[in-house]
Amino acid sequence: MDDPTRTLFHPFEAGLVDMPGKAARVLFLNAAPGFRLPAGFEAEIAAVQDFRPAFLALRNAGVAVEPEAQGGDYDLALVLLDRHRGRNELCIARALKRVRAGGRVVVAGGRTDGAASLGKRIGALLPVEGRASKNHGVVFWLKRGQEADAAAAALAAANPPLMLEGGFRTGPGLFSRERIDPGSILLARSLPGDLGGTAADFGAGWGFLSVELARRAPAVTAIDLYEASFAACACARQNMAALAPRVEARVLWCDLVSEPPERRYDVVVMNPPFHQGRAAEPDLGMRMIAAARAALKKAGRLFLVANRPLPYERELAAGFAAHGELVRDARYKVLWAAR
Repeated sequence: MDDPTRTLFHPFEAGLVDMPGKAARVLFLNAAPGFRLPAGFEAEIAAVQDFRPAFLALRNAGVAVEPEAQGGDYDLALVLLDRHRGRNELCIARALKRVRAGGRVVVAGGRTDGAASLGKRIGALLPVEGRASKNHGVVFWLKRGQEADAAAAALAAANPPLMLEGGFRTGPGLFSRERIDPGSILLARSLPGDLGGTAADFGAGWGFLSVELARRAPAVTAIDLYEASFAACACARQNMAALAPRVEARVLWCDLVSEPPERRYDVVVMNPPFHQGRAAEPDLGMRMIAAARAALKKAGRLFLVANRPLPYERELAAGFAAHGELVRDARYKVLWAAR
């Protein structure tokens, strides 16, 4: 287990919080693959994981997992924090809503994820039973009392959905949630107007590129949006329905590295991720380029934007009949390739 997950279970192992009994109902929000329950922790876990690769890892390990929390009246909710303040606050709000009166919420995260400051903010809204530090992290816990509904409402109100220029809807924790990504803007402006047929957006996020493709290429009749974040998928559906109703759009919650696309395409566009958490992993983009090649029809075309230093040209040269560069600026380059 990683350090934050070990920190989350520390209060139970140290006797600071009672172990849940076998009949207890336990919700685990943002559950991490590979977690191990402490000895004596007999309750079954209802895990929640929004990120498709982690969801698949949990499911393959035999964990009962959903992308969104289901049901209520849980005896205990576990919340594992990440580095997004707004998403963390919304997770705690959901936990407070789904535990029964008198039920407990245990929250943990790494020091660099702001767990200590989050604990102070939560403590200003309702009583915190206890706190501890362990494994380079912070854990705190509280019970659902009379203040819980007001605290959950305050946390939700502090992290509303966002509406960006052009009517795009985003939300806390999503990539480029407060402004349209400049690399995606450069790619959208560079797309040729002669594109047509069926298209796919790999790593679609909340749908900016797909909306722009629909606007700039009238001959494109259908777009499939592939995205690993369940929350981003929800925003993408809303944005496509509101801003690009002309095209047939399907939003697919998918890990393109491990799950093959559902059909073949005339066009693929993408702004591939090159980070997993804080770690730079340009190989993610390489694997998405390989997935795009496999998904394109013969003579199908790929258009992607990337940070200038990323060596994607090698992958394009190895897998496509032709490739080149459309444009670049101080930070980004737009590349094309033909199957």
